[in-house]
Amino acid sequence: MSDHPRIVAARAEAELHKAALIETARELQLRLQPKTLASEAWEKAKNKGADLAEDAVDAVKRRPVATGGILAALTMFLAREPIKDAAVRMFDAMTSDDDDKDDEPAPRPARRRAKTPRRTARQTEKA
Repeated sequence: MSDHPRIVAARAEAELHKAALIETARELQLRLQPKTLASEAWEKAKNKGADLAEDAVDAVKRRPVATGGILAALTMFLAREPIKDAAVRMFDAMTSDDDDKDDEPAPRPARRRAKTPRRTARQTEKA
């Protein structure tokens, strides 16, 4: 018994669909490999970083004075301790009297007395 031509055509079509399904499964396996996923994530991150950098450059070009002010404020905030120390040293240098320093030795720091606890009225009455 020979197969009907429609059955032969249906089997051939089924084989084509089966081959396409197997190829799709292979492609999915490749796409879902950790190496491929990591590579794609890295590429997307690089592209996003490049886009952000371009946007930042454009913003600086549009408003250079505002950007300079922001950067100056940020720098002053980050360097506030060294700036404060330098200002104190400069103020001390401007207000110190150089003649007095040469004639007299540097004063010794005063010793602090150990604090004794104060007695309350009740404690004094008991004693």
